[in-house]
Amino acid sequence: MMKNIEDCTIGIAGLGLMGGAIAMALRGNVRRILAYDIDGAVLTAAREDAVIDRGFAHPQDMLALCDVVFLCLNPSTILAFLDAWMPFFEPGTLLTDIAGVKTPIVRAMETKLRPDLDFVPGHPMAGSEKGGYAQARCCSFTGKNYILTPLKRTKPESVDFIRNIVYRMGFSRITETTAEDHDRKIAFTSQLCHVIAAALIDCEPDGAIASFGGGSFEDLTRIAMLNAPQWTELFLENKHELLRRIAQFEGSLDALKTLIETERTDELQAYLQTVRERRARMT
Repeated sequence: MMKNIEDCTIGIAGLGLMGGAIAMALRGNVRRILAYDIDGAVLTAAREDAVIDRGFAHPQDMLALCDVVFLCLNPSTILAFLDAWMPFFEPGTLLTDIAGVKTPIVRAMETKLRPDLDFVPGHPMAGSEKGGYAQARCCSFTGKNYILTPLKRTKPESVDFIRNIVYRMGFSRITETTAEDHDRKIAFTSQLCHVIAAALIDCEPDGAIASFGGGSFEDLTRIAMLNAPQWTELFLENKHELLRRIAQFEGSLDALKTLIETERTDELQAYLQTVRERRARMT
């Protein structure tokens, strides 16, 4: 039986942008917040900011004190962390994560998770092009989406508990789905968008062209200021779905290019009207 949220000790493994933002969002909602990070200066800053109650240089010292642990690490780092520190979680601890690709984590934990622990994989659809704990205050969760991909063995009450925590952080819509469905759809709504932004910047060498921007350029390319190691891993971990989405986009781009090239005015106008209406229906 889980404690009330207000009585829980929350542990955060990885106090970067998202870990810091989660700690800030949970402040005042839980009994205490602990954090582990390899950067001691980050832990000191978070403690001085009163964002966490205590920082730890060694994960095992923190894990023994936690009711719930947020794994705020990249997918491969999450799996390495769990392989190394699984024995140190207290029995009954509830785990969750924030990784942008779910299938590798869910598949691994279906067989490797200790039977006395529970795990609700998750993905907050929020963030910032600015990384690191120092930018955590720039990362707002208010009104944002959150996705949960429970294991087959995850207890329903654990899912409900994480749902309640997520709502308290400010998220307004929570979607529960499979890891495979998550990765298929996130390849379109997130990863393809980052690919397009990166390619758009790559195709124009003029560094002063932003002086001709009127909002569209800025909106389209903000996410090109991405964390290169993190997004390289996400692209490659989900490469089959992402490549399928890139091919899908290339087909649409070629069709639009042809309409412009051949000056088929009526068809071009109909195309643009159709996508306008489709976007308006997307919720």
